[in-house]
Amino acid sequence: MKNISEIIEEQNNKIRELEAERDKLLSLLELKVVNTQYKDRLFKYIFGNPENKQWTLALYNAVNGTDYTDLNALKLNTLEEALYMKMKNDISFIIHFEMNLWEHQSSYNPNMPYRFLEYAGALYGKYAATTPNFNQYSRTLQKIPAPKCICFYNGTEEQPESKTLYLSDAYSGKGDIEVEVTMLNINFGKNKKLLEACKPLYEYSWLIDAIRNHQKNGDELDTAVDKAVDELPDDFMIKPFIIANRAEVKNMIFEEYDEEKYMNLFREEGREEGREEGREQGREEGREEGREEGREEIAANLLRTGGLSASFIARNCMLSEEVVRRLADSLGVSVI
Repeated sequence: MKNISEIIEEQNNKIRELEAERDKLLSLLELKVVNTQYKDRLFKYIFGNPENKQWTLALYNAVNGTDYTDLNALKLNTLEEALYMKMKNDISFIIHFEMNLWEHQSSYNPNMPYRFLEYAGALYGKYAATTPNFNQYSRTLQKIPAPKCICFYNGTEEQPESKTLYLSDAYSGKGDIEVEVTMLNINFGKNKKLLEACKPLYEYSWLIDAIRNHQKNGDELDTAVDKAVDELPDDFMIKPFIIANRAEVKNMIFEEYDEEKYMNLFREEGREEGREEGREQGREEGREEGREEGREEIAANLLRTGGLSASFIARNCMLSEEVVRRLADSLGVSVI
């Protein structure tokens, strides 16, 4: 028969277990709340931040083989969702009369030229509206900045170091509008010359690679991120910034991994559904969204999952945000 001290110790152990579960639950709830505040990707947080324009300029120089040093010559003009309700690009800026559009992708997306087409339209509209004496109806040719479209890819799917994506590949016939997007693979070990030419990019690539390696060794994402951040070498330029903003950085990475996981899941479902129903215009290998019905099915599944913004779902399913919100209403779910 157990004595009083043993019974008390058992009760105390149970209390400690319950408290641990409570703390874990509260932590998860807190993380969910914080995650809704940080929708940007870490790549944008580093290279599209007005506080870090020197890193943006360093990456521009590395990509273009230039050696510009005047930070004031670089004018960020990234689309903000508050003003442009249907879209929000990653990074865009004008420098020396060039319109630079940068996107970061952690999963391969052959539809990037279409997205760049949308972003470019909004950015040039913004440029025309804010440029004194710009008159699109003038008999005099109105000069505009030359567009440069770059997609920085660091997904786990094997891709070449450099690849050009064309909008015309999506046409069923000959078209009169072309958009070229240069996709650069910035995974650690790829494009070594580019990474060596831009130290912040090298360090960012190193950090993502370290996180993935810790995950491969069995660590949960939260632990993997903490370990990788703690292991950042002291001479890394981005280390003070990452350490000072650790909470934001972690939540951006969590958000990005969640989005990648959801998109891979529903693309796979879409691939199987497309094969079963024999859709002539279905998804090609689960990556190219098919007809409206199929895209709405994927969007509906994402809405049921929760935690993703309407703009993110609309962008990745190639639907209008209005359609996504209408779907949300019909399903009785809320959407950010």
